[in-house]
Amino acid sequence: MDDAPGVSIPLDVRVALARPAIQVIADDVGADILHIKGDAVDPRLRAVAMTGTDVDALVRPSHVARLDTALRAHEWTVYSTFTYGSPFGHAQTYHHPMWGYFDLHRLFPGVRREPSVAFDLMWTGRQEVELPGARASTPSLEMQATLLVLNSARNGADDPVGRWVDDPGIDRETVQGCVDALQARTAFAAASGCLESRRGASDYRLWKVITEGGTRSQEWWARVRAAPSLNEAVRIAARAPLVNVEQLEHDFGRRPSRSEIAAAFFARTSRALREAKEGRGK
Repeated sequence: MDDAPGVSIPLDVRVALARPAIQVIADDVGADILHIKGDAVDPRLRAVAMTGTDVDALVRPSHVARLDTALRAHEWTVYSTFTYGSPFGHAQTYHHPMWGYFDLHRLFPGVRREPSVAFDLMWTGRQEVELPGARASTPSLEMQATLLVLNSARNGADDPVGRWVDDPGIDRETVQGCVDALQARTAFAAASGCLESRRGASDYRLWKVITEGGTRSQEWWARVRAAPSLNEAVRIAARAPLVNVEQLEHDFGRRPSRSEIAAAFFARTSRALREAKEGRGK
């Protein structure tokens, strides 16, 4: 429809209709999903209703593969994968020619609880919402507030606890219970401005880089330290020197050539060595 002369679908309409479109696909294949962010947020937590620019949903980890297959069968194409999407490997982004972008989350950044257990915690307390032509589920009010605070640690929102916990009058002890159950204490501390209280935590350095900035080398080392297992740490370390081919493709607007990938690899390696040398000189 984008290519049809004179036809344009407003972004808020796209997002509002993309949610039920995705929900219907999930229902068809029996995939459990929890809608998060944007217009899925409980009105009690939104001073102003915002649709956002895309759709986000948390998917039961064991159902990710089946939903991925179903999305592809309905003309959704992968824009960025779990591997390259973020330091957390938490989401895979899809694009549809009519509905725009969808972020399929297999876990939530900052949550250290095993993903399937964390999803069960949120699924058990879920609340139902009405979408145009479909019924869907979101996390509970308190869990939504918790996730919004955790998400704010990545985008630098001012006083997130005040905005999403105190202002709507949500019980702090209940939210703290969600934080503890999800094992999300470091991310919550980072969002709350008291990250130093988590200095001994394995994910402390990762959240310090995310919230205060740092070199790419520092970020990768922090990711290795924050890995939940030795195998995952080795996998992250092995991927550190590799080129993000997906990002190159987005930058070029086409598939990069082998020579362009090689040039990016050597530039990445050179930058890492330079950052390491500068770090030793401090």
